[in-house]
Amino acid sequence: MYLSVPNTASNRGQSLINQMNKFLDIEGVPKDISIKILNDMIKIRRFEEAVARLIHLNEIRCPCHLYTGQEAVAAGVCSALRNSDYVFSTHRSHGHYIAKGGNIKKLMAELYGKVTGCSSGLGGSMHISSPESGLLGSSSIVAGTIPLAVGAALSFSIEGTDSISIAFFGDGAVNEGVFYESLNFASLNKLPIIFICENNLYSAHMSITKCHADSRLAKKAELFNMPGFRVDGNNAIDVFKTSQSAIRRARRGSGPTLIECLTYRWCGHVGANYDLDMGIRPKDELDVWIDKCPIKKLENTLLTGELLTDREIYQIYQNIEMEVCEAIAFAKKSPYPRAAKKELIKYIFKT
Repeated sequence: MYLSVPNTASNRGQSLINQMNKFLDIEGVPKDISIKILNDMIKIRRFEEAVARLIHLNEIRCPCHLYTGQEAVAAGVCSALRNSDYVFSTHRSHGHYIAKGGNIKKLMAELYGKVTGCSSGLGGSMHISSPESGLLGSSSIVAGTIPLAVGAALSFSIEGTDSISIAFFGDGAVNEGVFYESLNFASLNKLPIIFICENNLYSAHMSITKCHADSRLAKKAELFNMPGFRVDGNNAIDVFKTSQSAIRRARRGSGPTLIECLTYRWCGHVGANYDLDMGIRPKDELDVWIDKCPIKKLENTLLTGELLTDREIYQIYQNIEMEVCEAIAFAKKSPYPRAAKKELIKYIFKT
């Protein structure tokens, strides 16, 4: 049961972050950034958990590829970005949207198919956008947004700005020809783009060991004379620091970087179940990765370093729970798009 709450949770959460001392740091990362990363990770987790419950209740019916377990990648990368930097997402898009600052009320409304959704209720989970915060779109086509991110980086280069482009994609996208074409073009032209491979070890239902002769995907960077890094995708601080270094390099005009983040999705490829009954992956493998929860890892680091207290972490969770409740209430109250022919063709490009 979700309760309607006052429209103040988001402000309280930001206020809590702002009140905390900015000048202490953890492993060279300022405290305020570490706490922002934790806040974003918890928001993604709680949002996805709520979506999973709503799928089981048959309230959300569009296909949803949940981001649960991979939160450190989106939060770590996006915390190193500016609002003017562009992000391009995938079918597993909720985490990128939230970490880049997208409005979760609009995101939840989109999953409900409501007109107040971030894609006016017409896109669903796999086709979301938040241009105002720099997420230009997601796509259900594997590797489909990689060349779009390269195009955005080319435009930044032509315009002479220091903005950069981020292409998020899964390990399955590395099997697509457009991945290689995009890296080659970006390297040739020293474009300001970072390629973020979220290697969650499975391409849909196939283990990475069954579709890659060499599963060290960061090595692909060598083919195109660009830096390539493999990082622990469950360590948000490592993700942030590696991304920040690559982003600074891109802003200086030194070209692209490929970063492979080793992580794991807790849920199945699509939907709210774990797919343990399908013979795809063993339960003990899932248990190992749940024990390596990226949120708990960062919480423990901040607690050990005395940069946060248990009470402060509890308050972050409470504020986010209220934000998610507000988002669900907003989505439920919002209207559906009008069932009219002119509405169906309103956003179709016509020559």
